[in-house]
Amino acid sequence: MSNGLRMTAIGAVVAMSLALAACSDAPRDEAGSGGDAGASEAQPGGDLVIGVTSDPDTLFPWRATQFQAVHLLGNVYGTLTELDENLEVVPGLAESWEVSPDGLTVTFQLREDVTFADGSAFDSEDVVFSLESIRDEATAAVAASTLARVTAVAAPDPSTVELTLSTPDSGLFANLATVNLAILSSDDTEEALNTQPNGTGPFTFEARVPNQSVTLARNDAYWGEPALLDTVEFRVIPDESSIVSAMQSGNVQMAVFDDPLVADTATSPDLTVTETPQLSYHVLQLNARRGPLADVNARLAIQCAIDRQQVLDTAALGEGEVTGPITSPAYKSDPDARPCPTRDLDRAREYLAEAGLPDGFALDTIVSQGEYATSVNEAQNLQAQLAEVGIELTFTPLESGAYVDRWIAADFDAAVALNGGRPEPDGMYGRYFTSDGNLNQVAGYSSPELDELFAQGLQATDEDERKEIYDQVARHLEDNAAWVWLFTSYTYTVTTNTLQGFVPMANGSLQYLRTAGFTG
Repeated sequence: MSNGLRMTAIGAVVAMSLALAACSDAPRDEAGSGGDAGASEAQPGGDLVIGVTSDPDTLFPWRATQFQAVHLLGNVYGTLTELDENLEVVPGLAESWEVSPDGLTVTFQLREDVTFADGSAFDSEDVVFSLESIRDEATAAVAASTLARVTAVAAPDPSTVELTLSTPDSGLFANLATVNLAILSSDDTEEALNTQPNGTGPFTFEARVPNQSVTLARNDAYWGEPALLDTVEFRVIPDESSIVSAMQSGNVQMAVFDDPLVADTATSPDLTVTETPQLSYHVLQLNARRGPLADVNARLAIQCAIDRQQVLDTAALGEGEVTGPITSPAYKSDPDARPCPTRDLDRAREYLAEAGLPDGFALDTIVSQGEYATSVNEAQNLQAQLAEVGIELTFTPLESGAYVDRWIAADFDAAVALNGGRPEPDGMYGRYFTSDGNLNQVAGYSSPELDELFAQGLQATDEDERKEIYDQVARHLEDNAAWVWLFTSYTYTVTTNTLQGFVPMANGSLQYLRTAGFTG
């Protein structure tokens, strides 16, 4: 075990040091290795092909939830703030900001001489348009809840934006770094951007062949250090083993896997495998507004009937950790702080009896097939475990786009899911588990107690106080079995040895394609 990534989550007035442990076994490298050192060896030019298992389901950043879409668009669009390789908040399109003493006014100073890919100038009008559009319920932006405390957005001049808040927001700056809050040109429309993305990022959109590839080109007008690579092609190869074969033959130079078995097959003298612990979490989402799941006892029966370590061992060869709701190291939940921290079939049957369901019930479950490798194995293991107490889990594997459609519509009793984690817990769960959260329909659960706790968490500035508040959030979610949190795992970034300068991140971002390049 080696100490790998060190990360810091910074809110509006909060700074915390975080630490992640990165496990390394030869020939795998420690997470983040080869980043700065390799970058000095990389040369400008070259075309990178990345093997991916699915096509992005949207090119519109405010609606993107699929990992492939999020990671691709993060290289095309800019945000007011960014997260660096240690998950520290750093300037993005805003080069600086100030918070008023009462925490109710945030003033951003924007970078000048920034342009969009179409050559139009970026200024405060674009920021006002973007933030106001995201706040508009009609937009159906998936991160609208991030701006829930914003009551007004003003542009005193072309390089200044002023946000007025109803209450202080300790998570604002970290949350603004997501591509779901990308700044778009005020002249653009969703229809146009779904065909031709137009951002301020280090790469521009060049071409798309549906279900085959998306190609990005270096943005020579990028406000930061220009990327080294000429182009980056995301090539769709549905089977991970086929991606490995393509890498071994030299047709693909990079891929990110979540299956350790596949990563092991990629071992060769010409390829490097980097293992990175992730903030994302594997979970059985329960829709508490449907059928038997409306009874907390039915949900607790599911929770008590599941051996999470068995799911981890079966689906991911034990490479990961059993988890509670919050995965950020600064606020990390105790995975044992829940009813039935270990599997208890007798207690599960008692909960079923208390729910008036002694013989069990049916659980219609959706599973994404293709977006990540362990999904079907997780579903099969959960199915076998729950059957022992009479809960009949039937699952439907869906192509990732169809899965996202049903997931967004909350068209399921349960969903086997891999959800992205963030360093800021409000960014992870405020949009899900508050009654006015824009993804609360998907979450299927809210309560007045959670609404109050999330409000307290955003207004608190003391580190210990925030930790206690989010401990209470996690305990409430677990005590009510809102979902059944299973485990966190790793990503395995495989690159050809001639590719240097790419830094894998704990949030899965591919933003360091901007520093990647090929050696001589």
